[in-house]
Amino acid sequence: MRPLLAVVGPTAVGKSRLAVQLAQRFNGEIIGADSRQVYRYMDIGTAKPDLAERSLAPHHLIDIIDPDQPFSLAQYQAIATASITSIREKGRVPLLVGGTGLYVKAVLEGWQTPAVSPDLRFRYNMEEKAKREGGPQELYRELTAIDPVAAEKIDPRNVRRVIRALEVVNTTGRLFSEAGTREKPPFDVYTLGLTAERGVLYNIADRRVDAMLTNGLVEEVERLVAMGYGYDLPAMSGIGYRQIGQYLQGELTLEQAVEKMKTATHRFIRHQYAWFRLTDESIHWYDINQAPENAIIEEIDRLLQ
Repeated sequence: MRPLLAVVGPTAVGKSRLAVQLAQRFNGEIIGADSRQVYRYMDIGTAKPDLAERSLAPHHLIDIIDPDQPFSLAQYQAIATASITSIREKGRVPLLVGGTGLYVKAVLEGWQTPAVSPDLRFRYNMEEKAKREGGPQELYRELTAIDPVAAEKIDPRNVRRVIRALEVVNTTGRLFSEAGTREKPPFDVYTLGLTAERGVLYNIADRRVDAMLTNGLVEEVERLVAMGYGYDLPAMSGIGYRQIGQYLQGELTLEQAVEKMKTATHRFIRHQYAWFRLTDESIHWYDINQAPENAIIEEIDRLLQ
């Protein structure tokens, strides 16, 4: 039986490019695992595969919602799992590709996410508490004290996710990290991870930030705002959109915004390694400076024979 291939690793390491080559070689289709690329109109700042790349292989879970629409982990998991099933039924190879560890783990490990309806009053109270008591960091400290396992896996800047974890505890009386069960998905998985020495990754990421500015990131953010998507939307809080938004609102110079983008990207890379650990024996790691793409493809070819 042909497995589900998962391509994981930190941002800017080359996952999308390799995935397209794998899809072409093995009659595959790509399922995005990126929490930002699901949004329409947000192309440059999310490093979304361009139309040329997408013409080389079918892509799923990209451009599926507008920036002001809510989108949950449960929704992502349901659509991704359905896509895997559909691709396999066509006799093709599904490739789950991306750096959002939460999405990848939920699919590969068969998480059963807590069936807890949104409590709008609780969320409002948490947001007000954050304003009164030192910002989102206070909510993250509260979560860390209550459920350190969950806190370790949540980006402190992802306020929605922090509040959701607190909401589940408040509603069910159970820790967020224990509220969901797991059910092994009905497919074999081969996970390959791309990595590089940390300084090399930072340099690659910095060059990509510079390229985003050259390719029109400022204009993309201006266009989104002109379309009615406000700076306060969760979709606009991602790296790049937040900092360019601060520049356009006069809070930062462009140079300061770019520097903050690079710093935030470095921090994000470190956070991704908390999800995709180099010591994780379920991930077959390849250093991009030591294993050329053709060697990786040949190894996968041997696996699939």
